[in-house]
Amino acid sequence: MGRIGKLPIEVPSNVQVNIDDKTVQVAGPQGKIFRTISDLISVELRDNFIYVTKAEESRIANQLYGLTRTLINNMVVGVSQKFERTLQLEGVGYRAQLQNKDLVLNLGYSHPVLIEIPLGIDIKVEKNIGIIITGFDKELVGQLAATIRSKRPPEPYKGKGVLYKGEIIKRKVGKSGK
Repeated sequence: MGRIGKLPIEVPSNVQVNIDDKTVQVAGPQGKIFRTISDLISVELRDNFIYVTKAEESRIANQLYGLTRTLINNMVVGVSQKFERTLQLEGVGYRAQLQNKDLVLNLGYSHPVLIEIPLGIDIKVEKNIGIIITGFDKELVGQLAATIRSKRPPEPYKGKGVLYKGEIIKRKVGKSGK
C-alpha cells in the first residue's frame, strides 16, 4: 500500500460527504463539488473519516490509489476553505483589469488579451499588477493561473512577464558590448 493512500481524510463538521456508487460528492460553505472515481478504487465514509482502498491489486490500481485520496482531500479542503493562487505582472505597461466577466490583460502585445473567468472562480486585481485567483476547485484555480501565465511567461533577460508570487527567475547576462 502507498504512503499517501493509507491516510484517512478527516471531514470537518461543516462539510457533508455523499458517496454514491462511484461518485463522491462533497458540499460545504464554499461550494459543492463531485468527482467520479475508478472501479479499481473503493471509497467509504466511517466516523467522519473517508477511507480509500484498492478494490484489486494491479499496477493501475496502485497508481490511482494515492491520486484518488489526494483528489478527494483537495475537494474536502476546497469546500471548507478556498484555494488561492497569486500572480504578478512585471514589465513596463503590463496591467490587468476586470471587465464584466472577463480578465483583460495588457502584456505588451498590439492587442489586449481577454481571458474568460470560469464559474466557481473569483478574481481580484490589486494595483493593476496583482491578480488573486480564488476558488474551491484546486484543479480549476491552478489551471486558470497556468493559462494566464502562458500568455506571457517570464523571460530570463529582463524578468518581464507573468510570474507566480514569490517565483524567482534565473537571470541571464545577455550580450555585452565591446
